[in-house]
Amino acid sequence: MLSGKQSLSHFAPGDVPVARPYSFGVVVSSWNSEVTGSLEKGALEFLRSSGAEEKNIKVLHVPGSYELTMGAALLAKQQLYDAIICLGCVIQGETRHFDFICDAVANGITEVGLRYHLPVIFGVLTTNTQEQAMDRAGGRYGNKGEEAAATAIMMAELFDKNSL
Repeated sequence: MLSGKQSLSHFAPGDVPVARPYSFGVVVSSWNSEVTGSLEKGALEFLRSSGAEEKNIKVLHVPGSYELTMGAALLAKQQLYDAIICLGCVIQGETRHFDFICDAVANGITEVGLRYHLPVIFGVLTTNTQEQAMDRAGGRYGNKGEEAAATAIMMAELFDKNSL
């Protein structure tokens, strides 16, 4: 469990390597800021508690989840980061807009990772309600920002050790 709350993912002690040797880009959507701010806080606290140095963490804010892809590409193009974490939140509404945004963001984040040969982590909540989002942004299901940070550290080490 990453925090004192029930998490849908579990990392046993020792599963997450030390983050000190790696640099991280964190792209955060400003839309749904109550949720994304909590995800950002969780990710940054996890990176720091895992040994990441402040000078090796760059945070970039973008307007919405749709823009996460371009923010990630901007950071990836700089070739300064071992992994990039994308944090956002899309909440289902009455129209199909939700489907288009979620699909575009998921595919776009994957494409950035493949194009730049870099771990780009999908830390985007796709929920039906604000309550579900808050439950996953520090609420009863933990903080998915922490989980995204843990994934970024593990993938940075994987790439480092395997020269992918």
